[in-house]
Amino acid sequence: MNASANASANASARLFARVSGRVQGVGYRATTVDVARRLGLSGWVKNRTTGQVELEASGPRAALEELVAYLHRGPRGAQVLGVAVEWRNESKGVAQLPHPFEQARTD
Repeated sequence: MNASANASANASARLFARVSGRVQGVGYRATTVDVARRLGLSGWVKNRTTGQVELEASGPRAALEELVAYLHRGPRGAQVLGVAVEWRNESKGVAQLPHPFEQARTD
């Protein structure tokens, strides 16, 4: 990996994602917390009353990409039908995300 590619992979980034399918009642949030913490990410994950799972995370871009790859699989028992990811700017004035990564209340 060249220096600019390495710097890009380690640059801080932020994402928001919504996951649809059979993703509630199968341990999706708990395993997402485990993966995100292992990757050293900040953020939260929660169930939505729509049946989706929603999350926001920040950290090195490469770690976030690993998290997105996990979101497409989920735990055994999950049936992921879609993952909508919105990359966001990590900038001053943006609310800090909880660290370590945590489960938030359903809304």
